[in-house]
Amino acid sequence: MNSATVQHPAPQTEPTPVGNGAAPQGGNSLHDEVLVRLRDYIVEGNLEDGARVPERQLCDMLGISRTPLREALKVLAAEGLIDLLPNRGARIRRLTAQDIAELLDVMGGLEALAGRLACERISDDEVAAIEHLHHQMYGCYLRRDLHGYFQCNQAIHHHIVAAARNDTLTTSYAGFANRIRRIRYAANLDRKRDRWSEAMREHEAILDALHRRAGAELSDLLFQHLRNKQRAVISHLTDGPTLQPD
Repeated sequence: MNSATVQHPAPQTEPTPVGNGAAPQGGNSLHDEVLVRLRDYIVEGNLEDGARVPERQLCDMLGISRTPLREALKVLAAEGLIDLLPNRGARIRRLTAQDIAELLDVMGGLEALAGRLACERISDDEVAAIEHLHHQMYGCYLRRDLHGYFQCNQAIHHHIVAAARNDTLTTSYAGFANRIRRIRYAANLDRKRDRWSEAMREHEAILDALHRRAGAELSDLLFQHLRNKQRAVISHLTDGPTLQPD
């Protein structure tokens, strides 16, 4: 694995306009399209923690009216990405270092359990699908495509949880997953440790343990993977003004 230092430009991506009320191509509703683009825009750090959500600016960027935007904001509030302010719009949810540590420890525990159960129940086809995603993710890493890398990365973790065949675990995991999407994305921006390269090496080990159905080993790898993310994101955010002290 190439361990050369990866340069991470600050995310400045603007959402692609989704039209003026017409449903986008591909069968998704306008609501779903706006939700996906707005969620990605927030997760990728284009608005700082605690910042007000600029509704007019986002409407112009997305090519929509305020009604679909506000419907999407309600969903993102339920997911824990933003806070709705009565009669004052919305702002990006601000997390303390303690919030981040607690959330990622819980997610690490859930993923550790999922890894152990998945090794007992996963099919060869499911392993092959995860391996395919892994290769796609590595291609994104080589191209320095952080958006594509993150999408593949999240899909891998969701596939492992799904392979555990435990509805209670899946529901619990989903309840936390969107709350920490922004945190997991930010972990890859830690320049001091080159977290992106480190995460790729960890995913190589995760895939290897999954191939061998080594449940205890995979469980430990997944928990440590989240612990490393925890250290990286706190390191990254404490370099800037967005993280509040405990």
